[in-house]
Amino acid sequence: MESIEDVQYVVVHGHRRAYRIAGSGPALLLLHGLACDSSTWVDVMPALAEHHTVIAPDLLGHGQSDKPNADYSLGGYANGMRDLLTVLGIDKVTVIGHSFGGGVAMQFAYQFPDRTERVVLVSTGGLGKEVTPLIRLMTVPGSGMAIAVATMRPWRPLVRGALASLSRLPISATRDLGEVARIYESLADPALRTAVQRVTSHVVDWRGQFVTMTDRSYLARLMPVMVIWGREDMVIPVSHAESAPSPVSDVHVLEDSGHFPHRDHPEQFARLVQQFIEANAPAHYHRGRWRALLKRGDQHELESVEQPAAPRPAIV
Repeated sequence: MESIEDVQYVVVHGHRRAYRIAGSGPALLLLHGLACDSSTWVDVMPALAEHHTVIAPDLLGHGQSDKPNADYSLGGYANGMRDLLTVLGIDKVTVIGHSFGGGVAMQFAYQFPDRTERVVLVSTGGLGKEVTPLIRLMTVPGSGMAIAVATMRPWRPLVRGALASLSRLPISATRDLGEVARIYESLADPALRTAVQRVTSHVVDWRGQFVTMTDRSYLARLMPVMVIWGREDMVIPVSHAESAPSPVSDVHVLEDSGHFPHRDHPEQFARLVQQFIEANAPAHYHRGRWRALLKRGDQHELESVEQPAAPRPAIV
């Protein structure tokens, strides 16, 4: 089995795409959040790879993937994931997305339902307006120059060290600062900084998130969906879990966890994912069902053309 620490590369549309891959069996596609990379998944990949082929790419503009002047929209990312999977010879996946990656996961399932078996959303964007002011500030004119100054070499080690130290305090408000420290240092790269601002501009403005999938969440009736959130998330509020697609979503709110529940509780996270997969057969795309649901929208339950829907469990 390939080492999870090894990053591999493939060129798609002239741009280098970095990814980690491990295991064998039905495929899982793991999508990281804004200004992160595939390393965010290394703690959960070994357990998931025991039963699955696990693919964790660095999204374009992030990590070790190229950072071109390109399309950084949700639709563009969904297309890029389809093409990466095609090059790797993978037809269908259960897609797991964290934060911004959750938005990409929902967009992938929306654009390519024939290639999506299940969806797992982790502290996801796209279910509400509220988001941390730090992300909203990235859309303000002049923020790029401010970030460039804030990440200059003379004080970069000091700031990262201070953030990492604060993250070890027994205070929920500082829990995620270790991850913030990694993101802060990555933003010293001008190409990544530009890409991240491009991404942000597609989904957020100074008032908050303006792109939502809630108007299309009724389509989840034809696809198993699970939502995982940290109770102490300071980036995107856990209340957004209440907007999760209904009626077929499993919703799990993890205690003693912030915006990165897969890093706070990797064993529990992997167990929840495996249980969800075992309990839910993969979705099978049927054009007639899809058409009927689009025509009816969220006004009525499908009748003879709809697959039976499982009851929505309580948030635990």
